[in-house]
Amino acid sequence: MVSEHASPLVDPGGPDAGGQNVHVRELALALGRAGHEVTVCTRRDDPDLAEIVDLGDGVRVRHITGGPPKPIDKDDLVEHVPELADGLDRAWQAERPDVVHAHFWMSGWASTGPARRHGAALVQTFHALGSVKRRHQGVEDTSPNSRIRVEAALARRAHRVIASCPDEAAELIRLGVPVRPIETVPSGVDTALFCPDGPEALRTDAPRLLVLGRLVRRKGIDETVAALAAVPGAELVIAGGSDNPDRDPDVARLRSLADRMGVADRVRFAGAVRRDAVPGLLRSADVVVCAPWYEPFGIVPLEAMACGRPVVATRVGGLADTVVHGHTGMHVPPHEPAALAAALRDLLADPARRAGMGAAGRSRAVEGYGWDRVAGRVARVHRHAVQESTGSVRRTTASCSASRSSAARVVTGGTRSR
Repeated sequence: MVSEHASPLVDPGGPDAGGQNVHVRELALALGRAGHEVTVCTRRDDPDLAEIVDLGDGVRVRHITGGPPKPIDKDDLVEHVPELADGLDRAWQAERPDVVHAHFWMSGWASTGPARRHGAALVQTFHALGSVKRRHQGVEDTSPNSRIRVEAALARRAHRVIASCPDEAAELIRLGVPVRPIETVPSGVDTALFCPDGPEALRTDAPRLLVLGRLVRRKGIDETVAALAAVPGAELVIAGGSDNPDRDPDVARLRSLADRMGVADRVRFAGAVRRDAVPGLLRSADVVVCAPWYEPFGIVPLEAMACGRPVVATRVGGLADTVVHGHTGMHVPPHEPAALAAALRDLLADPARRAGMGAAGRSRAVEGYGWDRVAGRVARVHRHAVQESTGSVRRTTASCSASRSSAARVVTGGTRSR
């Protein structure tokens, strides 16, 4: 597995650390439990990191050089992709993988050449598509201009492409990717760690709304703060961002908005939260809010559902599938604080309905999104990719043989003509 900017050793919460870090770690560990040997290759961003770090049974992390060994914004990693590719090539010369599973577009870019040279099947998961980001962020999109074109090329060259939800699969098809290599497999949740039973974070007597994740604009936290003005008596806990909220520019933006909306006394910033403390924080909430403008998949709603908490989410990307409107939570349109506030008021006024949605969410998470189940589906995609890869080799060999025979006949025929 290649995850160039999202190391499985890093917890989510930073500017470039989020659901992909969790996804790669949990998927790797689940594949390891199933008996596969997994190496996760990620970029070295600290000179003191060991080259190899054991993550779990059958799973290790290999640090690959790609640019200076320090944190670099992921949008600035493009110039270092060739060096990452060289590092992958050297690693795979010593230990050839059967399958290379690339996570994010730059991982696929770095992996394609080395995977082909070493005869490995190539599987691509994008986690986010540049075309969707460009559509929603417009001029604020900081991705390299080449991203969309490269993603379309990668999807056509991979033996299999894993889409996290039907919405992403449809977007890939709109980019000109053939239907055949696309297989839809959702992300997952650790249903043992995230469960209804266990300690809860301290809370006040006020109804608690919780937002958890990166504080970047597209996550819709601004709209949630605005909605709070129309949800009397509730408090909003915003968890995520840096370890020091007082120096976090995203926190400063949200505090300023809370002041303007007259809800500053009801908004609390929890800062970065350790992974093992997240379940208790989720259990302390009456409703978990996920209101992004767009979301390729979204792990937080699953974690909340696994903890037995109802979710109010915008109907975008993967959230349209994981959250079942009226059953495990409620859907609202993006960019509409008034609609969000109305849904929150309805749920906070009906404890029995919240409890029923929480129980339904727990069942849905366990039945459909446990990591071992998800890893089994991904392993099947890996097998399909290997079959496609070996079939491609056979077809290429046969085609070359036929071409050589055809060329011989042409030459012979020409000689006879002369």
